[in-house]
Amino acid sequence: MAAYLIADTLLTDPDAYEEYKRKARPLAERHGGEYVVRGGDMVIEESELWSPSRLVVVRFPSVEQARGFYESPEYQQALGISKRSARRTVVIVEGV
Repeated sequence: MAAYLIADTLLTDPDAYEEYKRKARPLAERHGGEYVVRGGDMVIEESELWSPSRLVVVRFPSVEQARGFYESPEYQQALGISKRSARRTVVIVEGV
């Protein structure tokens, strides 16, 4: 069953974050990930519990593959760049 990695990102250093993006995408793709949303325009219809800043959605074939990507040593190295250049919330959710 498909899984989606959803990240809400508030950039604190957009220039440095570009390096993270260059490194993360090929790693996600190696784990079967496909970017379906990457920071596009949003229309927030309701925000009682959450008001997102910048959304990224990556579809994976399974939760196991999404977690394999996120937990891989290569991604953990790239994640350090993200942590220095943005504040984020990341979830992996099983799809339908």
